[in-house]
Amino acid sequence: MGQSGSGTSRGSMSISVVLADDHPLVRKGLRNALESAGGFAVVGEAGDGLATLRVVEELQPNVVVVDLMMPGLSGLDVLPVIQQRSPRTRAVVLSMYANEEFVLRSLKSGASAYVLKGSEPAHAVEAVRRAADGRKYLGPGISERAFDVYQLKAEAAPADRHDLLTPRERQTLQLAAEGHTCAEIAARLSISTRTAEMHRGNAMRKLGLRSQSDLIRYAIQRGMISPGP
Repeated sequence: MGQSGSGTSRGSMSISVVLADDHPLVRKGLRNALESAGGFAVVGEAGDGLATLRVVEELQPNVVVVDLMMPGLSGLDVLPVIQQRSPRTRAVVLSMYANEEFVLRSLKSGASAYVLKGSEPAHAVEAVRRAADGRKYLGPGISERAFDVYQLKAEAAPADRHDLLTPRERQTLQLAAEGHTCAEIAARLSISTRTAEMHRGNAMRKLGLRSQSDLIRYAIQRGMISPGP
């Protein structure tokens, strides 16, 4: 496998991987590709952002493959929490978006690799392998730009108001953008309805959002939810 990021040989040990995507077929395809390549062990799966955090914290895998757009909590908001709860876990972002904005946001949020969903499975396998070894990877369609250029831009990007949100405010905001009521959010996050209302209000205020329409537009712009049919 070569050398790991810490400079020690991984030897014959398998690279443990968690797959996080809300489409079971995508997870199945990734699992098949990794298992066929050899040297990988898919130890867990998750279908939404909140479940991803629970699975990664429990299993502490070498690599997590994260869909950029997931229900419950977006991939971009999952990444920094993973860095806190499982610091040794490297993240590979799987995305439909090839535009620079999402690449920069992913790198700034801690991703080691970024691969487009339309790529050949071999590129996802290579991304996981490189991430596990502490290296960086940009898949076809974006790799014509040098990685360090993206990294420099990510580091130089202006402050993002979204960074002011607490993890709970991000979770509440995501669920609200998906159309859940505060009572439903409270049940999902095991908090009181009043607390859910407080988190939603704080998040809206910090972001300068005044209405549900503002929230939906913001969520679409950030890739938290899809624009719909």
